[in-house]
Amino acid sequence: MKKILSVSTAFGIGLAWTAAAWSAESLDDVMKRRGLTQKDLLAAAKTYTPTGGRDEFLVFSSGGQSGQVLVYGIPSMRILKYIAVFTPEPWQGYGFDDESKEVLAQGKIGGKQLNYGDTHHPAMSETNGEYDGEWLFINDKANPRVAVIDLKDFETKQIVVNPIMSSEHGGAFVTPNTEYVIEATQYAAPYSRDFVPLSKFNDEYRGAVTYWKFNREAGRIEPENSFSVELPPYSQDLSDAGKLDSDGWSFTNSFCTERYIGGIESGRPPFEAGCSQKDTDFLHMINWKRAAELVAEGKATKINDHDVITMDTAIKEGILFLIPEPKSPHGVDVSPDGKFIIVAGKLDTHASVYSFEKMKALIDAKDFAGTDPYGIPILDLKKSLHTQVQVGLGPLHNQYDSKPCIVYTSIYVDSQVTKWNYCEGKVLDKISIHYNIGHLMSMEGDTVSPKGHYLVSLNKLAIDRFNPVGPLHPQNHQLIDISNDKMELIYDMPLPLGEPHYAVAISADKLKPKIRYSTGWNSRKDERSEYRVRPGRERTEVADGVTHVYGTLIRSHITPEIIQVEEGSTVSLHFTNVERAEDETHGFAIYGFNVNLSAEPGKTVSATFKVDKPGVYPYYCTEFCSALHLEMQGYLLVTPKGYQAEEVALQEGQSYSQEDFDKQVKANTDTQAVIDSVVEYITARNFKDFPPVVALVEDATDQLNFAADAKKKAEDYATNEDWQNATLWAQQWFQYQVKAADIGLRAKTYLDQNDAKVVKE
Repeated sequence: MKKILSVSTAFGIGLAWTAAAWSAESLDDVMKRRGLTQKDLLAAAKTYTPTGGRDEFLVFSSGGQSGQVLVYGIPSMRILKYIAVFTPEPWQGYGFDDESKEVLAQGKIGGKQLNYGDTHHPAMSETNGEYDGEWLFINDKANPRVAVIDLKDFETKQIVVNPIMSSEHGGAFVTPNTEYVIEATQYAAPYSRDFVPLSKFNDEYRGAVTYWKFNREAGRIEPENSFSVELPPYSQDLSDAGKLDSDGWSFTNSFCTERYIGGIESGRPPFEAGCSQKDTDFLHMINWKRAAELVAEGKATKINDHDVITMDTAIKEGILFLIPEPKSPHGVDVSPDGKFIIVAGKLDTHASVYSFEKMKALIDAKDFAGTDPYGIPILDLKKSLHTQVQVGLGPLHNQYDSKPCIVYTSIYVDSQVTKWNYCEGKVLDKISIHYNIGHLMSMEGDTVSPKGHYLVSLNKLAIDRFNPVGPLHPQNHQLIDISNDKMELIYDMPLPLGEPHYAVAISADKLKPKIRYSTGWNSRKDERSEYRVRPGRERTEVADGVTHVYGTLIRSHITPEIIQVEEGSTVSLHFTNVERAEDETHGFAIYGFNVNLSAEPGKTVSATFKVDKPGVYPYYCTEFCSALHLEMQGYLLVTPKGYQAEEVALQEGQSYSQEDFDKQVKANTDTQAVIDSVVEYITARNFKDFPPVVALVEDATDQLNFAADAKKKAEDYATNEDWQNATLWAQQWFQYQVKAADIGLRAKTYLDQNDAKVVKE
């Protein structure tokens, strides 16, 4: 103990000397050494989050070709998580454990397993037009699918496949109370998914908007209660749902209303020439509330076992209208009060502000400028507009500020963001970004109550902003301070996983994720796992020709540690993490079977595979969980068929005597005294006021209960003078004590750092 104290004292003196040396360097010295300006320091101060600090907002960004969702904080721009959605991800065991394989299998198309996706537009669940922090939805552009992510644990719970689309881009967007998740086609195709020659493009190729019914209580999309509205073979693009004044309507823009078919390989002009010839395309305006009623009235047509409201029905029932918009538009964004819809045409310099009041009046008066080739009524552009504003070359998307009438538009060609007043129709500010901005995102900027403060520019090119890492560059998300009249660029963040498109940001205090599961939890189905098991009840059973191993994971051993099966067997491993402490995740990997599991506290995960070759297959915990992490190991022994084991005792490398046992018991007794002093310190304070400490105390109590069990086994062997097993069980008793002490000291430190009060002497 004296040696430990002397080392600690020397270390403390060293730290004090180092701190003094550091403090001798002034802020001016640092600025000079690093070539920083006062402006740089101000930007750093705006994004700096002190150690242990939390961010004000959390961002959920699409991960593009990665098929995932990225989570990071604002203002720190620290990446917090990748949520696996359409693509297997080993660290989380996604696509490797049986439970998540079932989720991925929901996304099969034509019976084929797809192991990638192209995520574009996340949408947060809403209540009365406000983010509620409960669910997140994300689309797959490459293979028209929508996934449901539960924000209680940030895991993907469901994937639904669109039954009539072969391409999409306009998803996911939600209605103000998350009644429906909206998904719109991109490139027209036959609903039948059969071969249809391009000569029949106008007649048999179709677009659509699908309204996926979301059951909030179940936390799942209900395909059987969902429907689509048939649209012409224009290339539909992004969508948005009306809110407040425009609630009950949705808006989807489009391009290539020329219905041009390319063929550059045959000498025809390419798609980009034929799809950008007209001066205008069409904004689709759909009364989705009335559409849902039409489905309930039996006025939909079943296509691929899915309800579709045909164009003829939609026209007859007055739920579908078109409004001209500047050509090749991208974003369509409803204002917070629902009174205006802003559309920006990529090949135009203007942003067009449509008045919902004017459009609705034209519809009510049946004042139409004409119809399209399919008979859909067209509203007059000028009569529908509130104003048009010249914002720059290549406008794409819009996000709203907390200040009334203020909107921000991404300007792709000019590599700028334009701030402007859509009520008065005037530009207020512009800022250059780096480079070629696509989407942009303000804090809760597509809700009825945007929060302002920050804007993120999601740029398509990084070029020279970061250290070179080869021809494939990271994406660049730039943080912009919008709290003042002038925008200020304050941070560049590289994102090296796929090409993010859209992102949403929510106030962090709206999110209430759990820190552990109920013991034995199937997290993908949100229910108790049928394979759960508690410590002491681990077992191996054979059922229907499958060897089921029911095991547990806890610091620092896997139970069972030895599994023996015969070659040709199908093995199904089921492991429950019985830890209760926060962040005590365990993993499981085994040689040769492509098995990698992640088990967060309380979670039960499974892996089923066939063992077709005799051999020895080591397995281990992949998460560094304790000082004896490397000892958390085991063997899968696959015996040849017909193998008969010899009755030979195991030869251990070390023998132990009563003296060894007594020595270990003394160490355990001394350790218990330290534990008792920590327990006394904690219980003398208001530890119950600190949930993290309560959880730590629960975990330490579990460890001490395990220690008591090991102690009894040691004493029983000692009574029988089996000093070998007595000593080893005494060592296991000590290991549980060490874990309890470690947890207790963490709890003590937390109380000290958070000004806990003494409640009893």
